[in-house]
Amino acid sequence: MSIPFEVKRNFQVSKEEAYASLLDLASAKQWMQGLVGIERMDEGPIREGSQWRETRKMFGKEASEYFEVVELKEPDKIVLRCDGTKGTTGKGEFIFTYLLTSSGNQTEVTLLGEIRGLTGLSKLFGKLMAGVFKKACAKDLDSLRDYLEKNKVASS
Repeated sequence: MSIPFEVKRNFQVSKEEAYASLLDLASAKQWMQGLVGIERMDEGPIREGSQWRETRKMFGKEASEYFEVVELKEPDKIVLRCDGTKGTTGKGEFIFTYLLTSSGNQTEVTLLGEIRGLTGLSKLFGKLMAGVFKKACAKDLDSLRDYLEKNKVASS
């Protein structure tokens, strides 16, 4: 059984710019709240199969999770997988699908999140945690949008 959630945000930047920024791990420290660091497990441009460990400070403690790029369809779709068994979470699998659509210089970013592989009590807590994940993802998209739009104005 999976637990889905969805977040939509409008960005006042091109679809190509929004797409590139979602994969720009080097600039994540500029906008991602609580980010301690990102450690790439491979080199070169981000591609399907690329992996990294992302460490954030949450609830006063550092938490690390491992991400892998599952699918890239530039500039329309990004699918990331987080293997909860390898990170601080200790269980589950988290799928983050970003769908980008545009009209002019405005881009709608839809994040479809899915929590899988929880059993027993963790399944019950997972349903409660879906709201927390949704809020955290919404904050990330808001921060990225604000960062991109502020820098667009600054560079104009």
